[in-house]
Amino acid sequence: MAEEKNINEPKVRYSDEELQEFKEIILDMLAKAKKEYKTLRDVITHGSSNDIEDTSPTFKVMEEGATTLSKEEAGQLAQRQYKFIQNLEAALVRIENKTYGICRVTGKLIPKERLRLVPHATLTVEAKEMMNKNK
Repeated sequence: MAEEKNINEPKVRYSDEELQEFKEIILDMLAKAKKEYKTLRDVITHGSSNDIEDTSPTFKVMEEGATTLSKEEAGQLAQRQYKFIQNLEAALVRIENKTYGICRVTGKLIPKERLRLVPHATLTVEAKEMMNKNK
């Protein structure tokens, strides 16, 4: 009986199995993000082709049909994508350190639902709202 864990005690970290699930989600997102980043970099440097495309610095965005991006817009998107990649890589380090999913403000576990949507999150929604109010 003495070895029995108190089920009412809050969890202090995610289990190795749960961390593995998050790692797979992050690795999948990371692969897609790197591919998109490379595409954006190719648009900026015209590294993707040698035909008449390099006279027109535009990039077709699939989701928006005929919308095109200038080199400047592609550069801004590439910067955002690079930051996203860095955040995902930092999340992988936290998984290795077994600190992944712990809010850096409250020390509480970030809900799984939030981490599945924003796998690089370091704050609970409550902590984020608190920080935004104090700005």
